Amino acid sequence: MTVQQGQRLNQDELTRIDAYWRALNYLSAGQIYLLDNPLLAEPLRPEHIKPRLLGHWGTTPGLNFVLAHLNRAILAHDLDMMYVLGPGHGGPAAFAHAWLEGSYTEAYPGVTRDADGMRQLFRQFSFPGGVPSHVSPDVPGSIHEGGELGYSLAHAFGAAFDNPDLIVACVVGDGEAETGPLAASWHANKFLDPVHDGAVLPILHLNGYKIANPTVLARIPEEELDALFHGYGYAPRYVTESDPARAHQAMARAVDSCVAEIRRIQTEARTGNGRPRWPMIVLRTPKGWTGPAEVDGKPVEGTWRSHQVPLANVRENPAHLRQLEEWLRSYRPEELFDADGRPQPAVRALVPARRMSANPHANGGLLRRPLRLPDYRRYAVPVAKPGASRAAPTQVLGAMLRDVVRLNARYRNFRVFGPDETESNRLGAVYEATGKAWQEATLPTDEHLARDGRVMEILSEHLCEGWLEGYLLTGRHGVFSCYEAFIHIVDSMVNQHSKWLKVSRRLAWRRPISSLNLLLTSHVWRQDHNGFSHQDPGFIDHVVNKWPEVVRVYLPPDTNTLLSVADHCLRSTDLINVIVAGKNPSFDWLDVEQAELHCARGIGIWPWAGTPEDQTEPDVVLACAGDVPTLEVLAAADILRQHLPDLRLRVVNVVDLMRLRPAGEHPHGLADREFDALFTTDKPVVFAYHGYP
Repeated sequence: MTVQQGQRLNQDELTRIDAYWRALNYLSAGQIYLLDNPLLAEPLRPEHIKPRLLGHWGTTPGLNFVLAHLNRAILAHDLDMMYVLGPGHGGPAAFAHAWLEGSYTEAYPGVTRDADGMRQLFRQFSFPGGVPSHVSPDVPGSIHEGGELGYSLAHAFGAAFDNPDLIVACVVGDGEAETGPLAASWHANKFLDPVHDGAVLPILHLNGYKIANPTVLARIPEEELDALFHGYGYAPRYVTESDPARAHQAMARAVDSCVAEIRRIQTEARTGNGRPRWPMIVLRTPKGWTGPAEVDGKPVEGTWRSHQVPLANVRENPAHLRQLEEWLRSYRPEELFDADGRPQPAVRALVPARRMSANPHANGGLLRRPLRLPDYRRYAVPVAKPGASRAAPTQVLGAMLRDVVRLNARYRNFRVFGPDETESNRLGAVYEATGKAWQEATLPTDEHLARDGRVMEILSEHLCEGWLEGYLLTGRHGVFSCYEAFIHIVDSMVNQHSKWLKVSRRLAWRRPISSLNLLLTSHVWRQDHNGFSHQDPGFIDHVVNKWPEVVRVYLPPDTNTLLSVADHCLRSTDLINVIVAGKNPSFDWLDVEQAELHCARGIGIWPWAGTPEDQTEPDVVLACAGDVPTLEVLAAADILRQHLPDLRLRVVNVVDLMRLRPAGEHPHGLADREFDALFTTDKPVVFAYHGYP
């Protein structure tokens, strides 16, 4: 297919794209309803229907329409393209697309691309032991969890950074567009470098309704909607036809126009022009498009009633059963699949060689290159004896991160993210190697702004987190630094990422990705006297409640332990690493060799801090986790040694919080005998801890 910009689809092309769309719609509806009889080879009977109907139909046909047209564009323009589906509850669309392209069978050989495989595809949907009803890691081609409402555009831009040949097509649902994170995400175009980055093609899908209410952007006047997106810096194309034939023509023209504009922007920018006005598509379709127009005398298509399952009680209601069969047969499956259930040539013709469901960027571990890391020992501060010197831990770490940027400049696979706090958190040394990404105007008073900067700063924790997740999921590396009290803003995002990691770890075809590294500083004990508003160590509580296999929490007590922990975290994969460290000058306790050994163990006795005599039988154990609690415990130990010299003290420091979990509950947990060797079995333990009990 060689469709040029503005050229109408000829009848053969129109037939093919409509067949592909009908096939996706049939497969999607089949996943929601059918337990058997996948090709409707016989009249539909109650036993062919699932005993419990679950799924979301309303958004699905619009998603299928988009996926069909993206495939056509890939074929027409030889594009390297991946998708992000913001309406992720439209899982049937993503599963149908991967199955029709053949990628699903490659990932799951038991789900063959024939009638038996179609039956299995239908049966496993939204069923225990099968797959969820939303887009999940189980879907080849996806990097976006269907439960993450509000984050699609942030993930899409994160995927596009440093991928100059990639186009990320991001479908934004009109319900999702009402969320705060998504509203901020439209500004990501101010940080996309058209020279070194790829492109994001936002497709705002206006189908008019959420679960039970109209959506704001679908109801505001057209000129207001247009002004909104021009104000955001986009050049929207509108597709508003509901008649399928006209809609196909309009969508083809819009997509071709956007591809041509993206290529023009990149060509001109790569010869020196400034920030462009990127194209986007506003697609207006009926909710539940092509589904039942009316059920039990009430309108369904084009209303909120189509959001989930348009026809309920199909097993018990003969009228609904007949209506379901009429609906499914309206897609003419006999034209789409042969007698064995294999897609017909007209359908397969719209499957490109560069399939979105098999794009390696959507399985980032395939492309991941290990970071080139400097020897962290080079940055270590000298420690003549414990407490004899002071250093600012994150300031020293900043010098190490600066050199990580330099060592990986050729590969452009490492970025630092933070909500306007990189300098505040004393990581400013990175600006010696790179600037802050910025595509807008600059003033003489600005510092460190650069069109190709590798520090990503915007005052939205949601956007920073989403960018980083998209960057990691497509095979790269990064660090997100944040004030500890405000990292809670992304609690739900970290929660969803932990779920993604948990599921993807059991999928052999998904390769490990770089860990999500969260550096929390300006913490509860050392936040420059900002006051109660800046005090909250509760993010640790949120993280440790997640699946033990994927979460780690580190509380380095000084500069050299922070360097060792950071080196370890930057090398790790498939984890969420939370590092809590101070930014202000604090005492140095361990030299670099001691720090390395202590971090490797994760927990240990500091003999020099307790009673000098034999500590095999202490009278009391003083334990600590965190930099300020460590300082307090060491001060307490000093006071006790002076005033109660006969009291035998043992000081235990914890750098890896997960060491305190039982061995059966966490991979880093201590065996009972190890725990007892540190804390004794019968002596009092006083524990100074960074966070809540």
